[in-house]
Amino acid sequence: MDVGDSPLLPDSILYEIFLYLDHVDVLSVGLVCRQWHAVARDEFLWKELFYRYYRVSREVPRHPAAVSWYEDFQRLYDTIPCVEVQTLTEHNDQVLHLSFSHTGYLFASCSKDCTVKIWNNELAISLLHSSNMRLYNWSYTQFSQFNLDDTLLLVSGVFVGPRNCSSGEIAVISLDNFTLLSRVRNKPYDVFGCWLNETNLISGNLHRIGHITSCSVLWLNNAFQGIESENVNVVKRLFKIQNLNASTIRTVMVADCSRYDAPDLLLDYKEQLAAAAAAPYQVFDLGSDSEEEEAKPKQKVMPEPVAQASPDSGSGTAEDGLQQFLDDLLEGRMVPVMSESELETKVAELLARNRTKPPELSQLPTEASNKKKYLIFTTGCLTYSPHQIGIKQILPHQMTTAGPVLGEERRSDEFFDSLDHVIDIHGHIIGMGLSPDHRYLYVNSRSWPRDCVISDPMQPPPIAEEIDLHVFDLKTMKEVKRALRSHRAYTPNDECFFIFLDVSRDFVASGAEDHHGYIWDRHYNICLAKLQHDDVVNSVAFSPIEQELLLTASDDTTIKVWRSPRTVRIHHARKPKPRKLLFSWLLNQQS
Repeated sequence: MDVGDSPLLPDSILYEIFLYLDHVDVLSVGLVCRQWHAVARDEFLWKELFYRYYRVSREVPRHPAAVSWYEDFQRLYDTIPCVEVQTLTEHNDQVLHLSFSHTGYLFASCSKDCTVKIWNNELAISLLHSSNMRLYNWSYTQFSQFNLDDTLLLVSGVFVGPRNCSSGEIAVISLDNFTLLSRVRNKPYDVFGCWLNETNLISGNLHRIGHITSCSVLWLNNAFQGIESENVNVVKRLFKIQNLNASTIRTVMVADCSRYDAPDLLLDYKEQLAAAAAAPYQVFDLGSDSEEEEAKPKQKVMPEPVAQASPDSGSGTAEDGLQQFLDDLLEGRMVPVMSESELETKVAELLARNRTKPPELSQLPTEASNKKKYLIFTTGCLTYSPHQIGIKQILPHQMTTAGPVLGEERRSDEFFDSLDHVIDIHGHIIGMGLSPDHRYLYVNSRSWPRDCVISDPMQPPPIAEEIDLHVFDLKTMKEVKRALRSHRAYTPNDECFFIFLDVSRDFVASGAEDHHGYIWDRHYNICLAKLQHDDVVNSVAFSPIEQELLLTASDDTTIKVWRSPRTVRIHHARKPKPRKLLFSWLLNQQS
């Protein structure tokens, strides 16, 4: 305190004393006098409070958009959507998925009750429309996505066909009058489907070749199939990809690369701190449990599909190799003896080696590379459980259903398409989500034991209860941060289901099987909030225009609405009431 104009204690002593206080007490003592207020707002003091309270590594710099440590402390403390403000109970079964329109005015929910519901996103959220898909022999709805101009809604679900055989189907609903415009088969059902542009969507199909060998075909579909002219293509094959060891393509999504050079938030700290070229990204071995090993920079090994053999090896090479392999097998020269599944996989590899279309030359980096789009999906090569991320560039001529239906520039002996990139996760992938700028891919996975060996593709390794949230830079195709952890899952491999996550400008959120939703800060890599439900949390969704609003959907049949403490204070601010004296005076004047 001050005595006259002279302080009793110098600022340096006050600073040392304030270091022993928590942030609440520091704010309180800052109200005592001007000197204490100045010390209580000291930048170095709040830097210490920040690192101590949020338990952030001191190697992590301040958020690039923050003006001060005090401001960033306040941002994390006051703008996290962790206050429950509304519970929606219109669904009568498990709620599986949530999605916002691009404007943020609407959102959709899918449920085991076989309805897709469309909601008005107002201060008090209200139900706008509900479509019952049982009329079309659906078992339940599982995924939805608004198109780019928010005029159409893609809804994916499980379709019950003849003999109670389950498959997938995609429905397109007009948001003008909520009529059903078209239906597209989708196999397997957990391909989900996605929009490529305003009027074209991507679906999948699966063709069995052998017991554990198949091929996945990805199709581009026109949303207005029922009303197009018979002379215009409404469907076109995009890619045909070989699957080995019972794996299939699932969970397709499209990344637009146009904003790669101007992302909302750079996650590499060296890129943030220096305008010059940063040092090579540090990449971690996802199969390692050792922090010492993870600390060593190493080049990540991206296993390529076996079908991507060099096209320059003559067409006779693969046939000669197959013939040699079969001769060795029949004459007993194969040691050790191969199982039936190993034999089928080996033959499929050899057959496809020179029957796969090589990557396009346009895959090489060019000045226009930022205009491309990537098709991203889960896949595998060792077992049926999805453990790899496949990435394939979509070329400009492929973004419309016009042109030859079965693909362009394909020789008669080119049965399959090769992948451009493959990222191995070393675990069961249970969720994926893109940052708003599409620069970063976030992946929920449950890891396999280190150094595990898969001898039977139908018996994948056991998976961990802890969920790892990995982050990949789609510009470099490398992992850029340590995996986030906090959330958990308990179902085994054969019962494992998708846990949807969502990413906003500053935060990432995910569901979990431990009856909570979770929120992390993307820059600091720390868990900020746990959001309580009474059962598994299947999906989360940030408002695209207000990241302080988050929705969570659960098996407890509810959708919960969460807002930040800051917005709750703003929305619940008391309105001034008329003064009683003035009101009495008006009554007296009227009488």
